[in-house]
Parts: sequence; structure tokens; C-alpha cells
Amino acid sequence: MSKLYVISGVTGMTGNELVRQILSKDSTDHILGFDNFFASSIDTVADHIDDERFEFFEYDINNKTQMQDIEERVKKLAPAYSEIIYINCAAVVHTEHFYHVYETFATNVEGMNDLLSQAVRVGADKYINCSTSEVYSMNSWNENGGVKESDFLTMAVAEHSQRTSYATGKLLTEFFMKDAVDTGKIKGCSIRFANVYSKDERYPKHIIPFIINSFRDKGKVTLLENSRKNRRTFLNNYDSCSAVLALVDTDSALDGTVYNVATDEEISIIDLAKMCAAKMGITDPVIEFEGYRESDPERRLLSTEKIRTRTSWKPVVGLEKGLDECITNYLKK
Repeated sequence: MSKLYVISGVTGMTGNELVRQILSKDSTDHILGFDNFFASSIDTVADHIDDERFEFFEYDINNKTQMQDIEERVKKLAPAYSEIIYINCAAVVHTEHFYHVYETFATNVEGMNDLLSQAVRVGADKYINCSTSEVYSMNSWNENGGVKESDFLTMAVAEHSQRTSYATGKLLTEFFMKDAVDTGKIKGCSIRFANVYSKDERYPKHIIPFIINSFRDKGKVTLLENSRKNRRTFLNNYDSCSAVLALVDTDSALDGTVYNVATDEEISIIDLAKMCAAKMGITDPVIEFEGYRESDPERRLLSTEKIRTRTSWKPVVGLEKGLDECITNYLKK
């Protein structure tokens, strides 16, 4: 049974890997993907750009005319497919959006809701809303297996960090998703990803590629003062995307609620830097500290009991393997 996928932010870190995993199968599934290249490049989907099952559009989720064109294309193709599935990956994890309130609101809130409304209008079967673990903000861990989706949230306020605007917007989209399912408009859910990393990131803004590129280009790395205490878990992009598709394939899980997607391999940022250095053959790495980020949680540890119980998903790329892949790829460049 063939599926028609509509994927926003398709050349971004989550979107391009979804293309790879969907089209790796010997199937007749079809993808309509669009991106405005805010933090990505067509190069990320170069391996599938000529695949007749993949149609790419250089479109912006905030452009009404372009989104109308996507809607008309979906309507035209829909009769040939058994399911229509929307996956919203626009502005999922890119740090460029954290501190830009208006851009964040336009893309994460208005854009997401407009795309959800489009999915409902065309009679789509499912909508996956990629949210973020940033919503956990100041209470992002506990000693009992990590924070759960049902735990109450304690966010930083504007006086502490404009970064909260990003989390607040993403949290609002989870309410849109829940309402759409509760009112019988569509099946779907939201996903709160942990710190996602990929060997194919276009720009070294996230911590793992930043560390690797710093050691490669400068022979040292400069971390925030927060890094003297901070600990994180890191989720390989392959596993984050396999979680999306596991939820797509599990109708009973698409109840409008939220799912954490993470690993339990917690590591300090300093030990992460040392681990990268060792893998790069640097025996005595120079690690400096400069700058400070207000309201930055010292730990982020998420419980994944819910998604593991309700689907067949589990992470398969450990941090050792993931870092090896990243270092190999970034050193080539």
C-alpha cells in the first residue's frame, strides 16, 4: 500500500534523513518535500533528488501562494495513494531560531498550524508534529528515568532568556495537534526530540559538529562556562527519524499526545569534547571557556518509556558509533 508524504523542512537535519529512510525501501511511496534553505542546502538530498518518487520545491512554509501550490499538488496525487501523511520538520532544532521571536512565531506556530489546517482540508490521514525537548527548560531531568511527557513544565521567563520563545511556540503547536485529534479531524502526535546530531549537518552550530570542527580548524575548542557543569544525552539523526516513522506506522499511538525521543547515554559536555578529541588523535586537548548562557539547564534526561511501550522503536546508534561517523565525515571536509 503506497503512502504520499508531505514533508516541510525537507533538506534540514530531520527532513533529509526521513527522505533517505522512506525511499530506502523498495516501495512506491511518494514524497512532496519543500524547504527555503534557511539552514540547509539541496546538497543534503542530492542522493535522491533525481528519484521520481521525490518531488522537491524551494518553498517557504510562510508563503501562502507556495503552500497553496503544495495543497493543489496533494489533491491531484491523493487518489493514487492509500494514505496521506504530513510531517512538519520546519525549524525543529536549528539554533538560529532560538532567540528570534518573530521568526520563531511565524515558522513554528503560524506555519505549523497552517500546514496542519492544510492536512485536514485535503483529508490527510496523519500529521506528525516535530516539537522539541526545549519545552522542558528548567526541569529537564530527574533521577527516576528522566522527565516524562506528562510531567509539569517549568520554563524560564523572558527576563532570563529569549530562548524560551522557541520552546513556548513549540509547546503551543502540541496543543494544536492535540485539539485536531481530539476533535476527530486527523490522527497524529507531537515528538519532543532530545539533542539531535547528524554526520551531515550543513553548518556546525550544534555542539557535536562545533567541537569536531573547532579541533580540526583551530586545534582547540572554546565552550561556554555552562559546559563546566552541563550534561546531555545525544540522539543520532537516524534514530530520531526512525522514531517518526515508527509512530507513522502505529495508528494506536497517534492519539494527539506527546512522545519523548531520546537515549539514556548521558555525558558531560567536557567529557564529550575529550571523547571527540581522543577519536581525532588529540591526546591533550585544549578546552577553553568563554561566555555564559542564562537559564541553561544543567542536565537534560528524558524518559522514553512511552514510545518504547507503544511502538517498536528503540535507538540503535550509540554515541561511540555516532561520533565515529561524524568525525569521519567532517574530517573529509
